[in-house]
Amino acid sequence: MLTAHKITEVVRMALAEDAPWGDITSASIIPAEATATARLVARESGFFSGGDVFAATFTTLDPTLDVDVTVADGSSFVAGDTLATVSGNARSVLGAERVALNLTQRMSGIATLTARYVALVAGTTARVVDTRKTTPGLRALERHAVRSGGGHNHRFSLSDAVLAKDNHLAVLTAGGRSVTDVIREIRAQLSHTTHLEVEVDRLDQIEPVLAGGVDTIMLDNFTLAELEQGVALVAGRALIEASGNVNLDTIAAIAATGVDIISVGALTHSVRALDLGLDVDLA
Repeated sequence: MLTAHKITEVVRMALAEDAPWGDITSASIIPAEATATARLVARESGFFSGGDVFAATFTTLDPTLDVDVTVADGSSFVAGDTLATVSGNARSVLGAERVALNLTQRMSGIATLTARYVALVAGTTARVVDTRKTTPGLRALERHAVRSGGGHNHRFSLSDAVLAKDNHLAVLTAGGRSVTDVIREIRAQLSHTTHLEVEVDRLDQIEPVLAGGVDTIMLDNFTLAELEQGVALVAGRALIEASGNVNLDTIAAIAATGVDIISVGALTHSVRALDLGLDVDLA
């Protein structure tokens, strides 16, 4: 969940980075008493995310600014639509402009890309989820943007669930211990509320992992035929996550295999910021 505290934390950091000793441009050329009204305008179609972040950027810099976000997070829009307006002291509007746009453009870009992925799995049982491949410090914002686009969130951090990948299992089984025994020991140590997921990269690993007692099994870099076989082998005994080689061209076929979850790192690690602009009128 994107909290007000996290928004304030990110916004303050970004504003301090952008103007550590103030905005000398506006201070030099904009009269102190000048006022302005600015509109957040879409230059292209998409899905909106970051309304609270946009507003907080301006009001954190100057609490006297009036911000009206007219589009809810998750709403679609077309080029030319006005998404929000800001009015008040001109120096303050200009001082917060770049940070507000940077954050909102990235969040809306994530929401828009996520919506494209979600549309491609419509009619299947699969849900599109993000990964931990997020921008350091911006994970809460980016994860919120995924939800704005109709996607779902994976574990938020390493503290939230156990996800044993190949490197973990290689260490644990180095002495010849079986994967099943290792997973059973992990399960015995965990609270009943802690989710346990294990990654496999071969079909013959599925049964030993299931025998250990997992909640989710990740089928990593499986072919479509292998995913279908994996779904049949698991037979409802655990949730099935497909990971690897997921893009807009492949996700529909992956979803059609019957997997429950498809994790998509591209939602956050290589997304393009949406083209939004702030049109300012000085008074």
